[in-house]
Amino acid sequence: MITKEKKQGVIHDFATHDGDTGSPEVQIAVLTNRITELTEHLKIHKKDYASRRGLLKMVGRRSSLLKYLSQNDRSRYSAIISRLGLRK
Repeated sequence: MITKEKKQGVIHDFATHDGDTGSPEVQIAVLTNRITELTEHLKIHKKDYASRRGLLKMVGRRSSLLKYLSQNDRSRYSAIISRLGLRK
C-alpha cells in the first residue's frame, strides 16, 4: 500500500502546475508506483489471485492513459515515458 507522504511526493514531482492531481502524467506516475509495489507483493505471495486481478486492471488503466497521451500530445508522452523508464 502506498503511503500518503509517498503519494504526495509523486504528485508533486509530476504535477504540471500547482494543485494538479488529475493530469495524465500524475495519474500515470501514481499508477506506476502502485504497480511496482503490487508486483513486489506478488513475488512473495504467488497465489494471491485477487491482487493479481487488481494489478492487471491498473496496468490496463495506465495503458489507456498512455495511449491517450500519445495520441494527443506526443512530446508529453515521450517525457513521461523517459522519466518513468517504462519503455524503450
